Amino acid sequence: MPWVWVSIGSNQARERSIRGAVAALRERYGPLKLSRVYESEAVGFAGHPFLNLVAGFQTDEPVGAINSALRAIEDALGRVRGPEKFAPRTLDLDLLTYGDQVGMMDGRLLPRDEILRYAFVLGPLAEIAGDQTYPPTGQTYQALWAAFDQASQPIVPVPFDFDGDWPASRSALT
Repeated sequence: MPWVWVSIGSNQARERSIRGAVAALRERYGPLKLSRVYESEAVGFAGHPFLNLVAGFQTDEPVGAINSALRAIEDALGRVRGPEKFAPRTLDLDLLTYGDQVGMMDGRLLPRDEILRYAFVLGPLAEIAGDQTYPPTGQTYQALWAAFDQASQPIVPVPFDFDGDWPASRSALT
């Protein structure tokens, strides 16, 4: 079964949304490999900071079924879709890769180009899948992260308990 990597992000009801997404992914796909949670500024619009992470799992579900499941999780956790691509959101789940597949799959171009454009995607991906390769180039995610201009898009790891309460020391981030 191929490894699937999914980016998870939220800048509204952040803690609830992240916990809900991880719980729903675990329920559907079983054990997950999770990066740390990072905080980053909104990109493309003025808004509250995001919490982001990457989750990985193995599945033989086709890309279309995975994307449908991700949309259903977003909807169940209160995602409202508007006309603007860059806008505040309770939850954003994006399928980044499906094994080493490259190209259009079930209407989705994989791997997603956000991997190379955004620190909040590449950094967490390099953390948990650093030795795996980005299929179009064969470079490892760790090598791509090392070459990325990390100062241009700072990401900061934050303590996060997926099963418990948001740590009181970070409560100002809500």
